[in-house]
Amino acid sequence: MLNQMHRQDSEEYALVTLNEQIGPMGDCTANFEDQSINVFGGIPGEEVQVRIVRYRRRRKQMISGIVSEVIKPSQHRVKPPCAYFGKCTGCQWEHIGYDYQLVLKREYVVRELGMYPSLREVNVDETIGTSDLYGYRNHARFTVRKSGTPGFVNRITRQFVEIDRCLLMTAGINRLLSKLAGRAQETSQLSIRYGVNTDQWLVQPKLDNTEISFDSGQTHYSELLSNHMFKIGSPSFFQVNTSQAEVLGSLVRESLDLRGDETIVDAYAGVGTFAILLADSASRVIAIEESDSAVKDAKINAEGIHNIEFQLGKTEEVLRTLNTRPDAVVLDPPRSGCHPATIDEVLHWLPDRTVYVSCDPTALGRDLDILVRGGLQVQTVSPIDMFPQTHHVETLAVLAPSV
Repeated sequence: MLNQMHRQDSEEYALVTLNEQIGPMGDCTANFEDQSINVFGGIPGEEVQVRIVRYRRRRKQMISGIVSEVIKPSQHRVKPPCAYFGKCTGCQWEHIGYDYQLVLKREYVVRELGMYPSLREVNVDETIGTSDLYGYRNHARFTVRKSGTPGFVNRITRQFVEIDRCLLMTAGINRLLSKLAGRAQETSQLSIRYGVNTDQWLVQPKLDNTEISFDSGQTHYSELLSNHMFKIGSPSFFQVNTSQAEVLGSLVRESLDLRGDETIVDAYAGVGTFAILLADSASRVIAIEESDSAVKDAKINAEGIHNIEFQLGKTEEVLRTLNTRPDAVVLDPPRSGCHPATIDEVLHWLPDRTVYVSCDPTALGRDLDILVRGGLQVQTVSPIDMFPQTHHVETLAVLAPSV
């Protein structure tokens, strides 16, 4: 509810009580000027003073709030360790105790699945956490301005924030970042990927400044994951949290409950991560990927593994050409979820096990609803925290044919 509004030094502030439900982008919500606004830096139920930010996005007038003072704090509030918290909005939840972050992520999944009558009785497990609360990201994208020092752009104010290190990034990325300060003027965008188990990196674009003391412009780097070496190209997807990716791979294997004689389809296979990790537990693995560069990398990654077939093409189109029923399917689509035709093909085959790995609970709920109404039933849903200090959550759902 709105309690008070005033102006201070030409800035607008309001005293609000935050709603009990986390909103889009991991922000809290509050009622302001007869509408619901997003508030960065709060915790549900708190009474806070917020700085009001008015801006236009896509020709639409928008209003957001940024917490400037906490009047009645939540019991879950902690002091953010990063000096850039609030200036940079990459981390939404550094001010929230980790145990409560896990609760909020589970509630997010429950809420999105609960939008569908077919999924309201589905049990959602407690979120699987991690001990690596910082220093876990192996991939970073930075903006660079005239100063030549990389940084991030605040998604609310659009202000650029130079940084000397990011607490979410691996030590290797921060080491390279420190050597770039004031030296990267030749580009406006910079990507760093780092192999935490190999000490290899990929920096794009290539930087010609002779004051930079490390190589850049690499097309690939390598990372060791669950005792397998993976070659990863610049445009290819790879999980940003290496240690939790190993946990996720183990969960997928356990969820499929393989005997060793199955045919598995790894849809949206990328550089072959799941296909390779599952190959020794199956008779045949069909890995589908539409990126030519990713398939080339995947074939290199799978050298010496003879029961994987890589098929280049759109998942829905390749599935349509299968001449044998898969015993199991792994779906790991992009954030937008599965193509409708992919879901149709899964329902055509009704595999004994389908594992759906999602990084967006909204897309997951939509797709699970279609799969359930088409003849599958959800057996388990397990949120996994791949992204501590942020609102993002990975979710693994296991489905089987309805009895």
